[in-house]
Amino acid sequence: MNPALRRLLGATAAVTTGATTLLGMGAGTAGAEPAGAHCARAERPIWSDGPSRNVTGHRCSMPATKRRWYTVEIDTLVQPHYKAAYLNGDVDRTETLRHATIRCLGYTADNATVNWFGCVPD
Repeated sequence: MNPALRRLLGATAAVTTGATTLLGMGAGTAGAEPAGAHCARAERPIWSDGPSRNVTGHRCSMPATKRRWYTVEIDTLVQPHYKAAYLNGDVDRTETLRHATIRCLGYTADNATVNWFGCVPD
């Protein structure tokens, strides 16, 4: 077999094996039961190209342990649908969901709010 072809096949096999391993690790992480949180109210902007990856929560109970992924149960989720892709633009309509659940990668918190980030679109 041609040495260049052998190297190409070897590299392809290595990349395929590495991608399979990474996907398996990601599936295991995503499938793990995360620590949960609860917010009484939250807002999530919906832009012209889809939902924001950030959610602002109010009156949240936070999990005791830091985790990689969080499941956040929300009593009232308000989603303003913006006509454009910027916050100060016109709102087309506002949708209110009751008892919504979102998954987010992490959060920052201050006295009154929790800013969830890396939230997976519905």
